[in-house]
Parts: sequence; C-alpha cells; structure tokens
Amino acid sequence: MLKRLFPLLLLFFAAGASAETRNPDAYFFDQTFGDFKAELDNARKDGKKGALVMFELADCPYCHAMREHVLSQSEVQDYYRKHFVIFTIDAKGDTALVDFSGKATIEKHFADQYQIKFTPLFQFFDLNGKPTARFTGIAKGGVKEFLALGRYVVEAAYENGSFDKYKRNNKID
Repeated sequence: MLKRLFPLLLLFFAAGASAETRNPDAYFFDQTFGDFKAELDNARKDGKKGALVMFELADCPYCHAMREHVLSQSEVQDYYRKHFVIFTIDAKGDTALVDFSGKATIEKHFADQYQIKFTPLFQFFDLNGKPTARFTGIAKGGVKEFLALGRYVVEAAYENGSFDKYKRNNKID
C-alpha cells in the first residue's frame, strides 16, 4: 500500500503549498451541532454559495494527506470559509445529524445517500441542499487545484462541464 501511495504523495508535495499552515479542524471546517438544514439557513444569511461536505475515514491515508497538505493552508481555508459552510462526515460513523431536508439520520446513512465508495470525497451542495459538484481523492495539483475546484463551484461552472474541462480551459495543471 505504501508503495502505491508514495508516488502520489511525492507528486502532491511537489505541487507546492502556502507558507502559513493552520489546523483544518479549527480553520477549515465549521463547528456544527449536526443540523445541516439550519446550517444552510445560516449560509444563506451570510451570503455564502452553499455547503461543502468532506466524507472521510479515520484510517484513510488520502484523507490525512489532504488535511495535512491542502486543507491546512491558510489560503485554502480563507477562500473556502468565505464561500461555503464546511463539514466533515465519517463515512462509517454513527453520530446523529439532521440532513439538508430536515430528516434525522446518522453519518453512515447520510454517506449512503450520496453513494460514498471512496474517501476523501468532497460533495458540494447548493443553498437548497441539492448536490452540485463532487470531487473524489486527493488534489494532485495541491493547493492550486483545490482552489480551482472552489472557483469551479462558486462560478457554477459545473453547469457547463466537468472540472477537468474547467481546468483545461483555465490552464490549471
């Protein structure tokens, strides 16, 4: 497993990162009481574009790599927090929550609704709780690619094509 992961992580590290790093739990993810419907109401009031949910697993090396090398970057944190409410979900967890429609559920059932097969998986939702864009795995282009993903959603470019097409059109490596 480590042999397969190593080349990806080298590529990932080579993509570069901002100078200032901060704990993603404190500076990327929003603290929540687990009522996503209420959180969307707050996002609307705050002028945000929607919600971002990161589905992850505790033992996922790709999740850890994203947290350590991308989600920890102040530039990423500031951009995403400006435009989205952001939550993390344990794809196999039993913590209770209220989904975007107001239905009580638990993390793993919420993950099942969105057919989460691999982690990390970043699922974006509009202000009505409707899924929009989705990104699975690590951002091989690091911070630059993950910021482009945020712009792709903020600009609603997902309505006109894939993220790969967006990256090509915007000359993002």
